[in-house]
Amino acid sequence: MAAMSHHRPPAPVDPLDRTRFPARPWELAETAYEGSDLGVTETLFAVSNGYLGLRGNVEEGRDTYAHGTFVNGFHETWPIRHAEEAFGLARVGQTIVNVPDPKTIKLYVDDEPLLLSTADLEHYERTLDFRAGLLRRSVVWRTSAGKRVKITSSRMASVVERHLAVMTFEVEMLDGHAALDISSQILNRQDGSDEYHVTSAAMGEGVDPRTAESFEHRVLDPVLADTSGSRLLLGYRCHNSGMTLATMAHHFVETDNTWTEQTSVTGDLAKHVIRVEAAEGRPVRLEKLVAVHTSRGVPPRELADRCSRTLDRATQRGVPALQQEQAGVWARFWEESDVELPEQPELQQAVRWNLYQLGQASLRAGSHGIAAKGLTGSGYGGHYFWDTECYVLPFLVYTHPQAARNALRFRHGMLEAARRRAAEMAQYGALFPWRTINGEEASAYFAAGTAQYHINADVAYALMKYSRATGDDQFLLDQGVDMLVETARLWADLGFWQANGNRQFHIHAVTGPDEYTTIVNDNLFTNVMAQLNLRAAVEAVRRLQVADPCQFARAVARLDLGDHEVEAWQRAADGMHIPFDEETGVHPQDSHFLEREVWDLDATPADKRPLLLNYHPLVIYRYQVLKQADVVLALYLAGDAFTAEEKLTDFAYYDPITTGDSTLSAVVQSIVAAEVGYHDLALRYFYAALFVDLDDRHGNASDGVHVASTGGVWSALAAGFGGMRDHGGVLSLDPRLPASWPGLTWRMRWHGSRLRVTVEQEQVRLIVEVGDPVTLEVRGEQVQVADEEVTVPLDGHGLRRDGAPISEAVSTASIPTDRSKGMPGRPTGVVPHSWPEEEWDSTGPVPRVRVGSEPEAPGRTTE
Repeated sequence: MAAMSHHRPPAPVDPLDRTRFPARPWELAETAYEGSDLGVTETLFAVSNGYLGLRGNVEEGRDTYAHGTFVNGFHETWPIRHAEEAFGLARVGQTIVNVPDPKTIKLYVDDEPLLLSTADLEHYERTLDFRAGLLRRSVVWRTSAGKRVKITSSRMASVVERHLAVMTFEVEMLDGHAALDISSQILNRQDGSDEYHVTSAAMGEGVDPRTAESFEHRVLDPVLADTSGSRLLLGYRCHNSGMTLATMAHHFVETDNTWTEQTSVTGDLAKHVIRVEAAEGRPVRLEKLVAVHTSRGVPPRELADRCSRTLDRATQRGVPALQQEQAGVWARFWEESDVELPEQPELQQAVRWNLYQLGQASLRAGSHGIAAKGLTGSGYGGHYFWDTECYVLPFLVYTHPQAARNALRFRHGMLEAARRRAAEMAQYGALFPWRTINGEEASAYFAAGTAQYHINADVAYALMKYSRATGDDQFLLDQGVDMLVETARLWADLGFWQANGNRQFHIHAVTGPDEYTTIVNDNLFTNVMAQLNLRAAVEAVRRLQVADPCQFARAVARLDLGDHEVEAWQRAADGMHIPFDEETGVHPQDSHFLEREVWDLDATPADKRPLLLNYHPLVIYRYQVLKQADVVLALYLAGDAFTAEEKLTDFAYYDPITTGDSTLSAVVQSIVAAEVGYHDLALRYFYAALFVDLDDRHGNASDGVHVASTGGVWSALAAGFGGMRDHGGVLSLDPRLPASWPGLTWRMRWHGSRLRVTVEQEQVRLIVEVGDPVTLEVRGEQVQVADEEVTVPLDGHGLRRDGAPISEAVSTASIPTDRSKGMPGRPTGVVPHSWPEEEWDSTGPVPRVRVGSEPEAPGRTTE
């Protein structure tokens, strides 16, 4: 077996400290308080419903890495300052706002504050319950006077009332009596600061483009500050964007002790203080219900009225009923989307945590998008990327199609801005923004941002995946056709016909998914996906013409669509240049990719990773080195466009030069590795993705959950190990179950029916749990499945290739250390196209060996 390169994932072993995070299949539990990784645990224990999100900050307000309460789409704008101006550069940046924090509930016992970092704790446990949709904490604290105090709390973002957060805080004296002060607060942390403000989140040095921008001006201008009985109100208007917000908290106290209350409100801080003479064994229970409403411009006073109505409904139902309703929605979520891994409790827990994050990011997103971090942190400024369409929407399409529809409608809402952007870029049609919140391009670095035109094709890909899996032709005909037509127009205008021997359609000066290679000609991923986009537009227009001539006529008028355009799209798709190198049998990532020098990742020190934080972009751009899977991603998304041999050769070439510096990469590498037979490597990549946040694999989990990676985890299970594909609208299975796994079960929707798939080592078991019979293919054989289980025997799980591929690029890149000397300015780990001494002759290096010409090479295709 070939040795595993150090830049590839480590062995697939459970990385978590199970003395602190026990393996409980239905919850993430923390049984010991630790202050060294607060940023990570604040992310891991965040609660969200897709509209409102609260980081897992401790109730006491400190110690904290980064406070965070976020509302989907609520943002501030700011002018982007470019060192060198040019026409068409993005002008206005957008950043998610940290809205007023309602989580803080401070406790004082005989004037001694509870601070977990210094407290004498007899017991500590915090759990994120995946079935209840609830964060709970239980603490037993011994004060300096020796009194034992039990504190239990809970927190949830309601998936029934999406504008509502519900918190409980209960204190009980276990020994003796004490004077208790409970200070419940709403604090504007975006602009204000409490008495404990710390800069822990800013302690890192250097610049990390993955983090959010900071503001130099006051963001939230106070408009309302009021109190009425047990309710507190704060209202604001964003200084530049003009967006408005109101947040209101309702308090209910239950205790047999003597108590008093006092409220106070200022522009940035609202307090409700409860003072209790607490007797032993007589608990004090505080229920805190918080409503948050936002708008693009509705006056905060009207939003305050909406908050009142939300709280009125919630208080009438009561906290127990609200929590029961919450559990009911999550129960339905798991009925539709649970993935079961029998006899593997550690993996089961991690899988469900990842799936839970997808639910938290999408269930009540409504008319908003799904940001790269969901609502668990401010990473990437709260922007929406292509992550949603290529990584999150497949999960939603197959499990929660209404949420997928909502996300597609959100993109449709950006279409007019996309048309303006295309015109600004001197193109016809529409160009969706690379990163955005409000629909306007917010990427200040165009080479790795705006140049990623493939965003258009990614939107079209998700749209067609939704249409084919659901049969929702109405959405396709009502709104989808507009997106397909306008994106196809851009490709037809952006590309050109080159008058060469066989006259092909080319697309130049774009950037593919791999951001370590920018502004290239004929990026393979872009061309392949543009081809899919063009064909999807042709298909949609022709279907509309036949299915509904009246609606077709309206679409023609609305879009000013001509027959000549549709014919031109078909010709462009058929003539699309798909780069291929006959000598190596490899699809080049772009037209000149194979001409570049190779970056030897095995010789790159760990402290120089990720490359984007340690080398100038121009240094990286000169070499064959990938931030993330590019061609390999095309092999998966457009898998029916490649042969099995091409997939194996391409994967073997690109995998060793892929850094995995992007969390979008491991899931795709796992899927394709499983398909081409690298079973051990597929499992390694799966673990790398599964624990990317739970184990903080990329060192930035403190910025929020990598939501795209969580979506990819589902795809790695269903499409990678389960072998599920739906090319051309045909559902098929060709399983690649790891040899050590007894089984894998997932649920998925197909044309309204819910299908349960169980893959085992020797068979596949299929049953329709809800709906009409489903027809699919298992390894080329058609199978019809209804409400009685069907069993299909399996003859293995494909070819098993040990180790990992050693591609031509890497195997010929390594040179002796003494030959590397005397290369001033060459970064560590970068080596030119050279060969070991014994492979040189008097005239220079001998010809390279074609990839795949040695089928028995160790660690490559051993079966």
